[in-house]
Amino acid sequence: MTLHDVRPARRSPVRWALRLLEAVDHHRVATPDTLARELDLPPAAVHRTVALLEQEGYLRGLGDGGYVLGSAMAWSASDRHSRPPTLRAGLDGALRRLHDELAAAVYFAAYRDGEIVLEAAATSPTAPPVQEWVDFRAAGHATALGKCLLAQLDDRARRDHLARHPAVRLTSRTITGTERLLHVLDRQPATVPVLDLQEYAIGTVCAAVPVTAGSSAGCLAVSLPLDQAHRLRRTAELLAARAAPVLLTTAV
Repeated sequence: MTLHDVRPARRSPVRWALRLLEAVDHHRVATPDTLARELDLPPAAVHRTVALLEQEGYLRGLGDGGYVLGSAMAWSASDRHSRPPTLRAGLDGALRRLHDELAAAVYFAAYRDGEIVLEAAATSPTAPPVQEWVDFRAAGHATALGKCLLAQLDDRARRDHLARHPAVRLTSRTITGTERLLHVLDRQPATVPVLDLQEYAIGTVCAAVPVTAGSSAGCLAVSLPLDQAHRLRRTAELLAARAAPVLLTTAV
């Protein structure tokens, strides 16, 4: 996948987190109010994001209101040989914390070399995973995570994917047909979670939010049994609000 295959990122809390870290690195020490003024971001949102970044170890508070880069950034910049296992551990830990907070199965997926790749998941007996009865790589048109990834691609990349993995019917709710699906993806607001309301599997609902960095397309997703469908929208909103640590884990 080349750079032009992914749509330009829109402003989001995840992007704010990266910009905040870059600004702190530039200043060496910075306060949330200074960061808000310099980056023209809402002060309340900056304070919340800084608190989250401190909790995850990406920032360290000095006690006088200032912040410096934390230990989680130190290893990402210096220890290249230990980076892959550390990244994996960081991702698994972030997903496990999301699973515990949301009481839902949580997934991280990415679009790599023209395919949908489910890279990690956090599940449990009380929050079981979606049963993969059709390969997720071939069911991108029907899953929340697949549609979320495809929505981040340009039209050429989407059409190439759907030529290789046609939008066939998996349930009575599945969106079928290339042009209809492309129309739906094109109208998907970047700030609204992508939903799967029994489009992939009867008895399961899912939601996904984009987690992108540079030329990579990624997403976080949650799944719930149908009898908990009333929780889906709020769970998806919380997922989006907590996405920054996962982005940083996969992007550094």
